[in-house]
Amino acid sequence: MTAASASPSTNRWLVLVIACLAQFMVVLDVTIVNVALPSIQHGLHFSPSSLQWVVNGYTLIFGGFLLLGGRAADLIGRKRLFSVGVALFSFASLLNGLAQSPGMLIAGRALQGLGAALVSPAALSIITTTFTSSEERTKALGVWSGIAAGGGAVGLLLGGVLTDLLSWQWIFFVNVPVGMIALAMAVRFVPESRASTAHRTFDLAGAATVTGGLVLFVYAIVKAQSFGWGSPRTVAMIAGALALLAAFAAIERRSPAPLVRPSIFRIRTLTVADVVMLLVASGMFSMFFFASLYVQEILGYSPLRAGLAFLPVTAGIGIGAAAAQQLIRRLGVRAVAVGGITIATVGMALLTRVPVHGSYAGDLLVGLMPLSIGMGLTFVPITLLGTGNVQPDDAGLASGLFNTAQQVGGALGLAVLATLAASHTAGLLHGNVGATAHLAALVSGYHLAFAGGAIVLGSGAVLLAFGLRRRHVVGIDLAPSPVVT
Repeated sequence: MTAASASPSTNRWLVLVIACLAQFMVVLDVTIVNVALPSIQHGLHFSPSSLQWVVNGYTLIFGGFLLLGGRAADLIGRKRLFSVGVALFSFASLLNGLAQSPGMLIAGRALQGLGAALVSPAALSIITTTFTSSEERTKALGVWSGIAAGGGAVGLLLGGVLTDLLSWQWIFFVNVPVGMIALAMAVRFVPESRASTAHRTFDLAGAATVTGGLVLFVYAIVKAQSFGWGSPRTVAMIAGALALLAAFAAIERRSPAPLVRPSIFRIRTLTVADVVMLLVASGMFSMFFFASLYVQEILGYSPLRAGLAFLPVTAGIGIGAAAAQQLIRRLGVRAVAVGGITIATVGMALLTRVPVHGSYAGDLLVGLMPLSIGMGLTFVPITLLGTGNVQPDDAGLASGLFNTAQQVGGALGLAVLATLAASHTAGLLHGNVGATAHLAALVSGYHLAFAGGAIVLGSGAVLLAFGLRRRHVVGIDLAPSPVVT
C-alpha cells in the first residue's frame, strides 16, 4: 500500500495527460538538440571537441541519477519529486536559451538532465500507482509508451522547424511554458503517494556509490569514441565504475533500508524486461542517429526536411502502441513483446540495404516503417513486464531501474555502433578522399551499424522468448491463461 493514493474522485486520465506531457518534454530533449548542433556551435563558438558535451552533459546526468530519482520518489513522494523535477527542468531550459558561453550551456544541460532524472521515474510510477486495474493500466501505458518511443522522432522534426524558422535558442525556450503548464496542473490534480515503509532513512552510501558508478560508466561510454575502447583511460574508467557498482551491491546487502532492495531482482519479469529494454534501447537510439545522418549526409536533406522525414516513424510507433493494447488481451504480454521486437529486427535488417544513390520512400522508409511499428508493439508490453509484478511501495524503484536500463542501453549501443561504423569507414577510405569513395565508405559504415542494431534487437527477442514462461506473466496478462511449466 502507498501512504496516499488516488481517490475515487481523482481524474486518472487527466493525471495521465500531465505525466505524459512532462515525459514528452524530457524525451524530446534527447534528440531535439541534435539538429541544432551546427547552429549552436556557430552561435556560441564551441570548439569541435567541446560541442559533444551539449548532448553528453544531458545524457550523463540523466542516466546517472535515474535510479536515485526513482527511489527518492517512493520515499519522499512521487508528486513532490515530479513537481521538483519539472520545475528544475524548465528553469534549466530557460538558462540554456539565455546561455552566452559554451560553459554556461553545458552546465545548463547537466541541470536539465538532473531534472529529467527526477521526472521520468516519478511520472511512470505515478501512472502505475494511479491505474490499478489491468485493462486501464495497459491503456495508460500504451499512451506512455507511444510518447516515450515517439518523442525522439518528434524531437528531430521540432528541432529542424525551430532552428530553421526561429533560432537554436527556441529548442530550449519551448520547454518553459510547457513545463509551467505541467507543473501547475500537477500541483492541482495529481494525488500524492509514497511508500508506506517504516524506514524513512536515506541510504546515502548506496546513493553515492550507485550514482557515481552510473555516471562514471556513462562517461566512459561517451568518451570511448575519442579515447579508444582499449585505451588505458577507458579501461580505467570502466573498471572504476564496476568497482563502485560492486561496492553498491555490497552496501545494499547490509543496509537496513537499502536504496535498491536486492530481492527485487528475484522478480523474473522485472529483471528480464530491464535487460531486454537495455538491448532494445541500444538498437533504437542507433537507428535514430544513423538514419538522421543518412538523410542529411547522403540524401542531402536540410534539417527541416530531415525532421519531416521522421514523421512516419512517429505514426508507426503510435500505430504499434495502439495495436499492442488490443493484442495483449488476445495473445499476452510475452507474445506481443517478442513479436514486436522481431518485426523491429526485420526493419533494422532492411536498413542494411540502403544505397548511396537511394531514395527516401523506396529505400529508407521500407525499413523505418516495420521498425517503428515493431517499436510501438514492444514498448507497451515491456513496460508492463518491468513494472507490473511490483508492489506499490517499489513503483518508483522499478520505474527508475527501467528508465536506467533504457538510457544506459541507448548510450552504450550508440557509442559502440558509432565506433564500429567510424572505424569501418576509415578503413575503407585508406587515404582516398574522392567524394564518391567518401559517400560509399560512409554508407558502408551505416550498414555495419544497422546490422549491429539488428543483432542487438534480435538477441532481445531471444532472451524474452526463453527467459520468461507463461507462468511468469500470468499475473500481468489480462486474459486468464493456463500455467505452463
